[in-house]
This record gives sequence, C-alpha cells and structure tokens, in this order.
Amino acid sequence: MSEHTAQSTSQIVAEGLCKYYGQFTAIEDVNFTVDQGSITAFLGPNGAGKSTTMKILTGYLAPSAGNASIAGYDVYEQRLEASKVLGYLPENGPLYPTMTPSSFLRFIGETRGIKGAALKSALDRVAEQCQLGEVWHKAIHKLSKGFRQRVGLAQSIIHDPKVLIMDEPTSGLDPNQIRIVRQLIKDLAKDKTILLSTHILQEVEAIATRVVLISEGRIRFDGTPSELTEHAGLEDRFYELTKTEGATA
Repeated sequence: MSEHTAQSTSQIVAEGLCKYYGQFTAIEDVNFTVDQGSITAFLGPNGAGKSTTMKILTGYLAPSAGNASIAGYDVYEQRLEASKVLGYLPENGPLYPTMTPSSFLRFIGETRGIKGAALKSALDRVAEQCQLGEVWHKAIHKLSKGFRQRVGLAQSIIHDPKVLIMDEPTSGLDPNQIRIVRQLIKDLAKDKTILLSTHILQEVEAIATRVVLISEGRIRFDGTPSELTEHAGLEDRFYELTKTEGATA
C-alpha cells in the first residue's frame, strides 16, 4: 500500500503470508484481517506458526512470500510509519533487570523520540493503565512475573499506538495475574485494535471478540468465539493437537 487508507476498517492485514526454512514450512498462505476496535485471538497449539506470523506482521521477520500492513502502512515499504502506530509485546519480552520500571520506560520513551512534558505525560499514563505505581521505583529483577509482564505491556503502549500485537500475553502467569492482565487488555481495547496469540482456548472465551485458528502453518477457522464453539469438530481437533504436542493449555 502506498499510503494510509483511512477508509478501510482493517487495521491489520495479512495477505498470502508464507515462511519457509529450507524444506520446512513454518506458515503457508496465511490470510486474515483484524478490524478496528476488535480483540482478535490468534489461536493454535505450540508450533502452529503463531509466533512466526506475529514476527512477520511486526516487521521482525521477512516473509518468503506475501504482504502485511498495519493501519494502512506496508510493514516493509513503510516500516517507520508502521512502527509509529504499532505496539508489540513479544513472548517473554526482554527487560533490563537492573533498571526500575520508571527508568526503563523513560528510556523506551526517549528512544521513540518522546521528550519533555509529552514524556512525563506518557509515563504517568502507562503507570496508571498498567497499575505499576507500587513498583515504579523497584528494580525489575525483584518484581513478580505478573509485574514484569505489565512493564512489558507498558513499553508496548508508551507511544500510544493504534494497533497492539501481543504474543502469549498471559503465558506463565498465575490465575490472579491472568485476570489482571486480561482486564488490562480489555481496557486497552477501548481505543486500540488488538491481536493476541494464545494456545489457551479459555483465553479466547474470556476476552476475544474474534478468533483466527491456525494449525500446522495454515488458517483453519476465522470467526467469532461462539461460531468456533458451534463447530465442534474444529474445537475437538484443537484439543487433539494440544494433547499430541503435550502443551500445557
């Protein structure tokens, strides 16, 4: 796409995405869109191709074939423009353990070109949105995994992006932390378009307005969570896949 297309409601577009590693096919002919204001769950067992697709959509990985766009910007031809409107929370995203949330997020904001009063406002905003007040000046390595995940989420929204992509955002959290992070995601969806990957069917039922099911590198279903439930064969197949791989879903 040569320019931002305001008339389209699709904020994330994947068109014919393929990724090959020699003889191995990670994903093939992946097509889907994510509409403005939705929470779309990218559901599949571990190894299905979720992370590969996420890395392509965020520009971290080049596809073997196909195209991707974020908020109307081509991820490769207009990478800088796309990065300005995109927030990304990778699975087990890297943090600087000796820094505090305050110093780490200030650093992230500055690297994104946010300065002065705008930076202070952004820091105040993410501290409140991600409920980081009580650990704001604690070293990150002393924080629980739940708080570390909230710091990671805060770095992904410091620049107030239109689109947010998250890879397994509740992985490894305890039930209470999962509840908190899910509520944060719901709150963020009020003014952002969200795509999150998960291998947990309950996650879809808890927060998603739409689900895209991927298995063995191919899209198998695209619809609402209730429609997925109605397709009993698909749901049973998903459970069989997670059993086969020994997933902890």
